[in-house]
Amino acid sequence: MNTNDIERSPVANLSQVHRNFLCSVVLACVQSPSLTQVLLTGLKPGTNYTAKVYPRAADDTEGQPGIKAFTTDPIKVSDIRAVSISATNMTLTWKINNNESSFCYTYKIHVAGGSSAFNQTVNKTEAIIRGLTSSGSSASNQTVNKTEAIIRGLTSSTLYNITICPFLGHDEGESDFLQVYTSPGPVSDFQVTNVNIREIGLTWRSNDSEFRILTMEVGGEKIKNYTTRNQSFIIEDLKPGTSYHFEIFPRGPDGTEGPSRTVDGRTDRSAVIDIRIVSVTSSEMQLEWENTDSTSGYNYHVVLESECGRSNTTSSQKSITLRDLTPGTLYNVTVTPEVEQVQGDATSVAQYTRPSNVSDIEVNTSTTVATIWWNNLDKASPKYSYRLILKAGDGSNVTKMIITDVGITSQMVYDLIPGSSYTVEIFAKVGNVTESLVPGWKSFCMEPAPVAFFHCEVVPKEPVLVLKWPCPPGMNTGFELGVRNDTWNNMTYLKNCNSEDDTECRGKVQNLTFSTSYNISIVTLSCGKMAAPTQSTCTTGITDPPSPDGSPNITSVSHNSVKVKFSGFKASNGPIKAYAIILTTGEAGQPSADVLKYTYEDFKKGASDTYVTYLIRIEEKGRSPGLSEVLKYEIDVGNQSTTLGYYNGRLEPLGSYRVCVAGFTNIAYNLHNEQLINGNESYVSFSQYSEAVFLPQDPGVICGAVFGCIFGALAIVAVGGFVFWRKKRKDAKNNEVSFSQIKSKLIRVENFEAYFKKQQADSNCGFAEEYEARGRKLFCIMGKLWDLKLIGISLPKYTAEVAENRGKNRYNNVLPYDISRVKLSVQTHSTDDYINANYMPGYHSKKDFIATQGPLPNTLKDFWRMVWEKNVYAIVMLTKCVEQGRTKCEEYWPSKQAHDYGDITVAMTSEVVLPEWTIRDFVVKNMQTSESHPLRQFHFTSWPDHGVPDTTDLLINFRYLVRDYMKQIPPESPILVHCSAGVGRTGTFIAIDRLIYQIENENTVDVYGIVYDLRMHRPLMVQTEDQYVFLNQCVLDIIRAQKDSKVDLIYQNTTAMTIYENLEPVSMFGKTNGYIA
Repeated sequence: MNTNDIERSPVANLSQVHRNFLCSVVLACVQSPSLTQVLLTGLKPGTNYTAKVYPRAADDTEGQPGIKAFTTDPIKVSDIRAVSISATNMTLTWKINNNESSFCYTYKIHVAGGSSAFNQTVNKTEAIIRGLTSSGSSASNQTVNKTEAIIRGLTSSTLYNITICPFLGHDEGESDFLQVYTSPGPVSDFQVTNVNIREIGLTWRSNDSEFRILTMEVGGEKIKNYTTRNQSFIIEDLKPGTSYHFEIFPRGPDGTEGPSRTVDGRTDRSAVIDIRIVSVTSSEMQLEWENTDSTSGYNYHVVLESECGRSNTTSSQKSITLRDLTPGTLYNVTVTPEVEQVQGDATSVAQYTRPSNVSDIEVNTSTTVATIWWNNLDKASPKYSYRLILKAGDGSNVTKMIITDVGITSQMVYDLIPGSSYTVEIFAKVGNVTESLVPGWKSFCMEPAPVAFFHCEVVPKEPVLVLKWPCPPGMNTGFELGVRNDTWNNMTYLKNCNSEDDTECRGKVQNLTFSTSYNISIVTLSCGKMAAPTQSTCTTGITDPPSPDGSPNITSVSHNSVKVKFSGFKASNGPIKAYAIILTTGEAGQPSADVLKYTYEDFKKGASDTYVTYLIRIEEKGRSPGLSEVLKYEIDVGNQSTTLGYYNGRLEPLGSYRVCVAGFTNIAYNLHNEQLINGNESYVSFSQYSEAVFLPQDPGVICGAVFGCIFGALAIVAVGGFVFWRKKRKDAKNNEVSFSQIKSKLIRVENFEAYFKKQQADSNCGFAEEYEARGRKLFCIMGKLWDLKLIGISLPKYTAEVAENRGKNRYNNVLPYDISRVKLSVQTHSTDDYINANYMPGYHSKKDFIATQGPLPNTLKDFWRMVWEKNVYAIVMLTKCVEQGRTKCEEYWPSKQAHDYGDITVAMTSEVVLPEWTIRDFVVKNMQTSESHPLRQFHFTSWPDHGVPDTTDLLINFRYLVRDYMKQIPPESPILVHCSAGVGRTGTFIAIDRLIYQIENENTVDVYGIVYDLRMHRPLMVQTEDQYVFLNQCVLDIIRAQKDSKVDLIYQNTTAMTIYENLEPVSMFGKTNGYIA
């Protein structure tokens, strides 16, 4: 209804009539005489209404109404469904919201399939529509007053568009829409045509466009499905004389399948059936077949086809041998029977000839990887794959089986056992099934794993060396032990050890010379091969020095002293460390070690008539081995001097004395009194006693004594006054000068233990003040500034701060100083020469070491470029890649496969994993120049970040292990050392190395000075106070071990933290804003 259909009037009044019920409602009262229309809302759908409009005067009198009847539109249908679909029919349902008028609704159903349509309206509860064209390009309309309709006479596999529209009277509501396919219809005239021994043809008729054919052998289980869009199909590859069952399903455009139809068929029987390949070689093929016909006189025409060509032959037998074939070639053989000049159906079979055997097998081995090459000269070999069977030992156990890709004639085999023997068998393979008849084979042995390292131990007072080393991984038949020096060359073979059962191997070398250095090499043997030698220099132990032939000479005599002159003892049994002058008033005889405990005081008390009066300690550093025996010594006996606990007291006038000399290669001291010699523990021999010498009487006993006392007292007073005056003068000068930075603190070895105890006192106050002046004990030091944390911090680091280089730094506060940074070659950009690394001074050279950070993912190529350009043969890694869940260093080395880092290729050749460290060997190759050199990585895994190792011996032994390896490489090659930041643990390791050299060559220690020097080349070297104290503890343990004459430095196994007895707990370390704490 349109409001324009109502006659214009100033008022409107509406009466509704529905189902004989009259309801009068005033819908609106309009006061304006100019308004002639009104909008009515709140009406019900599908409902008849009568509208009356009354004019009203100013006095409220009304005129005759204008009347208009109208009907609101019906409500929209919803949820149209096709609940039952066949090839020609479908049932439709839909929903509509109920109201008072919906029972009066009728519905128009528009069905369109194709380009034409027609409409039909009925008032039945079921609509039957007929007369649609068979092509499906038609449409129909029907009207029902029920929400269900059956549509009939449709076309199969056709897409129909269905529209349903509600009606109330002549008023049409809003329509709803549905698309649906009818089901496919069954095919007709399904039949078998064109039958032969291998094929059956099928034909049918249908309006559908796609079909699925199911094929099943009657009495069998073999089922195949075929799909086609044609109305005929040929089933191929069937068995001769076999019955088959076929079922066809029409398939609609939406993938639904209609009812099926079936048909049975049987292939023709052939006279020739069951062709069998009896045998195949690389050049021959033997075939046999059966003949189903009992008629005699058959001949068989055999056609042989391949990519090489076609040939024919004839046989009167039911077998044939085909010769002169090409290896590895696919042949199609067709046999056609003939009798009385009539040919039957042909039967075919396809078969590859076998490939020829592989030849020229070569194997290149390392400890765990074997690279195998071979050759095959067949023309068809580019199509071959190969099956490799690897057998261990005697060939009874298959270890690995590998199938190569087509055309590949080499293979790398990983994870093999070092030193083990293997046999490889190689079969050529073609067509995935046919292999060469006999494999090519070759036996080979893996390289034995080298000895990772070994320790030398001496046996007290025996000229032997005991060698110990961890059993190498894998198999071995023993070890070749070489012992050489300028005068000795000996080769010994030792028995094998098993890495699964034996954790340690041992060897003993006898009949050596005392105190002599030998070059020791140990070579692992296995399967006729020798591993790379592991070498080190070892020195035999010492024993008592040879006793001299003569006795000491007494060159002058006074009433209370004598002068004794003697020659040095021979040092053939070890360096002479000390001489003791022994006096006796007894009879001549051979002294024993027991007399070494007696002193002048014991002699004066009458406890012994023999005593030690003087002790000479020898400094042997830098002397040639034979120097000791040519030296002459002259000693004043009775000059009242003191050495350790021995007083060289005045002799008795008129006394009779004999003198002998004791020589020591090792001098030990009593535990309860470290000032006296322990003769039983010392390595000592004695000269013969001299002839007795008689002292004269003192000519001026009283006068001389008084004068001497007065003069001595005056001298003491004068010296004391002078010392006091100089002390006061020095103190006054010190009070006037300002603090200055200390660069060195040199301490002699014999004084270091006392120094250490002093610095360790009061919660390590001395060490703390040296490392960082914190005022914890303000007056521990006077006048000098001890603060290592300030060293080097003002040195320029401009290159590291360039924008392009910032991303190459692991930590923002660890940047290399410009003055000592390692410069790489410039490639494409001026910043290509930058890497976070510094040259570090060692004991021998200013560039003994390179200290660097743990590589980042974006600096791996730079790291390996530095290794190559700086000729690095050894890397010392002091961190794990991940510690406490944080990445400390990228794993920059390959594990199994070789890896390219730019122009540098790195391949790992061996890996030995031990509890405290891991040793890896690599080959580093420059792909541009094809040059290569070996590289060994020493990975110390027992050092916590910002902390120290559990024991000092771990780090010291690790340092000796690195230095033993460095003897084999060019002396100009630096050692590359890194941890995470390349400062804390790295600095501690470099400092340990320098300190050991300093102790051995200078008999002095300068821990402070060495750390100072390192910090002038790279920031934060020796990063924590704990590490600084640990360095001092290492020095103390080394000195004690040398004092105890343990050549292999057996260190105390106490926990390193016990040296920090009173140290306050250290706060947690971490990373803050890119800085290491």
